[in-house]
Amino acid sequence: MKLNFRNYKINNAEFFERGEKTYCTLGQCGISATYEIRDVKFRPKAEILLMDLDGTTVKSEEFWMYLMQLTVQKITGNPSFRFEEEDIPHIAGFSTYEHLEYCIKKYSIDCDVASANEEYHKIARYELNEIMEGRGNAEAFRPREGLKDFLFEAKARGIKVGLATSGLIYKAVPEILSAFRVLGMGDPLQFYDSVITGGNRKRGEYGTVGELAAKPHPWVYLELANSFGSYDPAKVIVLEDSSAGALSARLAGLPVIGFDDGNLKKSGMVDLCETLVPSFEEVKKIIF
Repeated sequence: MKLNFRNYKINNAEFFERGEKTYCTLGQCGISATYEIRDVKFRPKAEILLMDLDGTTVKSEEFWMYLMQLTVQKITGNPSFRFEEEDIPHIAGFSTYEHLEYCIKKYSIDCDVASANEEYHKIARYELNEIMEGRGNAEAFRPREGLKDFLFEAKARGIKVGLATSGLIYKAVPEILSAFRVLGMGDPLQFYDSVITGGNRKRGEYGTVGELAAKPHPWVYLELANSFGSYDPAKVIVLEDSSAGALSARLAGLPVIGFDDGNLKKSGMVDLCETLVPSFEEVKKIIF
């Protein structure tokens, strides 16, 4: 599937062409890496289904953007700060570092990214604890409509199901636990065949490569796919709603179906996907 990108850039992802090939250079935390975006085409029926967490499995992007807004309020000392509509493609779907870098640059904030990141995680831990204790926003993590039936049907058809997120464990686990609790589906860590997260933080630093391996780098999806052993990329499908996630999957050499209510349209990254769909019912028609 030929991509329609030529000298296109969003956040720290820059696309360019050399001959017949399309490449993407990613720059995060002072490190740059260039990947080829290989042609890939899904061939039904799916044998492995890989799903993003935020936005795709659980409608949570508004909550994470709310935390980003609280962080900007904190580091600017301006409790009335609000994001503008044009900010949305830059503060959803990419890594926390990239979101913060964008905010600091866009709003000329006198704060380094590392310090802003510490404030963000303090706020996130507090807000997540409030939710788990039943005092916070009960609507923060809403399962996408049709999730339960879709997951059970995929499993009934013998499809291996994996969950992928760049989010750290302390963020990811409460989110998926909350969603499964709402659906009465039991323990998500027992349901999924494999789960890959962004890892842990230790002594204020990442216990894994953290932001350096986050989407849109391919490693989250590559690790998730490889956890199933040998596989045919054409029989794998990734479900995503964000440009960073779709790019991550494509850099991993995997085909993507995108949800049309994410930021793929606003970010101009629709060409990363086989197609955009409005619901799990449409996904079923393609992959089962």
